[in-house]
Amino acid sequence: MLNNMQGLQIISGKIVDVVTKTILKGIVTIENGKIRSIEPSDDVEDQFIIPGLVDAHIHIESSMMLPAEFARYSVVHGTVACVCDPHEIANVCGIDGVDYMIENGKQSPMKFYFGAPSCVPSTKFETSGAELDAVAVEQLLQRDDIYFLAEMMNFPGVIHKNKQVHLKLQAAHAAGKPIDGHAPDLTQEELIAYAAGGISTDHECMTLADAEAKIALGMKVQIREGSAAKNFDDLLSLLDKHAENIMFCSDDKHPDDLIKNGHINSLVRRAVSKGYDPIEVLRVCSLNPIKHYKLDVGLLQTGDSADFNIVDNLTDFEIKSTYIAGEKVSENGVPTFSRYNPTELINQFNAEKITEEQLQVTPVGDTLNVILVDDGQLFTHSGWLVQKTENGNVISDVENDVLKLVVYNRYQPSEPAIGFIKNIGLKSGALASTVSHDSHNIVAVGTSDKEIVSAINQIIESKGGILACEGNRTCLLALPVGGTMSDEVGSVISKQYEQIDAMAKELGSQLKAPFMTLAFMSLLVIPKLKLSDRGLFNGSTFTFTNLMR
Repeated sequence: MLNNMQGLQIISGKIVDVVTKTILKGIVTIENGKIRSIEPSDDVEDQFIIPGLVDAHIHIESSMMLPAEFARYSVVHGTVACVCDPHEIANVCGIDGVDYMIENGKQSPMKFYFGAPSCVPSTKFETSGAELDAVAVEQLLQRDDIYFLAEMMNFPGVIHKNKQVHLKLQAAHAAGKPIDGHAPDLTQEELIAYAAGGISTDHECMTLADAEAKIALGMKVQIREGSAAKNFDDLLSLLDKHAENIMFCSDDKHPDDLIKNGHINSLVRRAVSKGYDPIEVLRVCSLNPIKHYKLDVGLLQTGDSADFNIVDNLTDFEIKSTYIAGEKVSENGVPTFSRYNPTELINQFNAEKITEEQLQVTPVGDTLNVILVDDGQLFTHSGWLVQKTENGNVISDVENDVLKLVVYNRYQPSEPAIGFIKNIGLKSGALASTVSHDSHNIVAVGTSDKEIVSAINQIIESKGGILACEGNRTCLLALPVGGTMSDEVGSVISKQYEQIDAMAKELGSQLKAPFMTLAFMSLLVIPKLKLSDRGLFNGSTFTFTNLMR
């Protein structure tokens, strides 16, 4: 228990010091939000005091909550800080979107550290709602509330020395701020050129060999375990030799996943259950990101900000309470601070409704270049499969699970881009979403053109959201903030998302997270085959490619 004595807060227990790698029975005295002193004592509470946990890379938008609301559902899991890339809202609303996230985050005690989005748009092969050139990025990096250059997705631009890309890198170096990376599936020669740009991290490792190659080049690896991409089990053994170069991150975290399964604390628990030293694991998700990003987050040292958690033991890491700057922000799984209700929302949505005629695909040859999905992975494959036609139109082949996929420009009148995808699994109905990385255009998949049109037009009516529909039946989660976030209570968002997820699975999808998977089908910077609002795209060669032959 914390006790107040003449304006001081006193707490005792077994203090886990990740700096010295020791555990001390002692008393912590807190004054004005900072640790005034730490004194040894044998008479202490039977509890452990551990550093607050840090998510080293996350897009808050993926939770569909606003930052202040996200805070209420993550502090209960021991998270005190998040290193945030506001890339998603920036692609919709530009710098106004970045400022919106920063200001909203200030309405909670959680420590949000936002970066300057480096790729808005991510590529020249898609339409986004804004563009941040090198001048805009440099101006952001000069601000005190911008802590790093966010993930440099345009790896071809780094490797081939694109002028705008390298001006952004130079601006980060001049500002003395780290550069986050995004380097999937590069050759060793490409990776050397990429790292030479001063890229300091990467969260796109899928194999130990890839991760070790990046560490050898001086990069730090962020082991990702999100709602869609899960690399924790494959990469955890990096802690054996490279613990000082490892951080934990979620990247993308859906609301139900956060509420039910926890946050970084769940990764700590899993790592310890595999036999790793609890102090070493805690260093990975506190000391390492704090030092790398120069965060003003405390590490249970005299003079530090009083940011810490109280747990019963160093095995299951159940969070009894969380403190940020000396304030108790959660107790027994319940946040202690009030919910912030935003008075203004931000969005950009100018799409016009479409018709079935716009989804007509005239057959050429007899095979389709189909996106092949692997459950739980952002990478896709490609395959040439026999097309199914009806009345001169290539249609969804439900029997063989080859469905029509549509990406539709939400920012200006345009024609839809059409592709085909396998392994979504729908037997009826359609899914649609404006959570569609990176530009957040409308993405939809369905078993018939009629169902796809219905899904897209309902999304347009709502000005953003995710939905599942079949005939006259629709399940919708409206996302009025940038088409990626709701202003609702987190538990309500989670419940609505669960209902939509359940309907998607009722319609036949067997994917663990159908909407998260769908969201990444327009992410051009992750190979191999994706669909932008301008056409089918080969993410390995960074060129458009043919749909049929």
